[in-house]
Amino acid sequence: MRSRLATPLAAAALAVPLALAVAAAPAQAAPADKPQLLSSWTQTSASSYDSWATARNNQASYSAYGFDWSTDYCTTSPDNPFGFPFQMSCARHDFGYRNYKAAGSFDANKSRLDNAFYADLKRVCTAYSGVKRTSCDASAWTYYQAVDKLG
Repeated sequence: MRSRLATPLAAAALAVPLALAVAAAPAQAAPADKPQLLSSWTQTSASSYDSWATARNNQASYSAYGFDWSTDYCTTSPDNPFGFPFQMSCARHDFGYRNYKAAGSFDANKSRLDNAFYADLKRVCTAYSGVKRTSCDASAWTYYQAVDKLG
């Protein structure tokens, strides 16, 4: 009887310290500069957009930060309305929304994210002139108003 009890008790005694060691192991923390990097990639400037686009194309270099790079682009709106390439502007907007929501600071940043989105869309429109430019600017304004009011 003693040997039948000793084996399960010994195994249980060994399992407890092992379980405690696993539970006590610290989770891999994101680098301390994550908020600053997120902020730098979500400003209204073209350089902010360019930095984000470069990082997006090299996501593996930022894996320790735990950024959410997922996107549904322009959600239920066309990604390229009337042929205007808004898809990447929408992707950056999604990046800002998803990561600031995850950080718990979305409300404090929503206005800036929406303004950066509008700035990105307007930069797309600079490639056009005349009636096509007017149409692009109107589309950009419509997309901005949608995220400003409904986003």
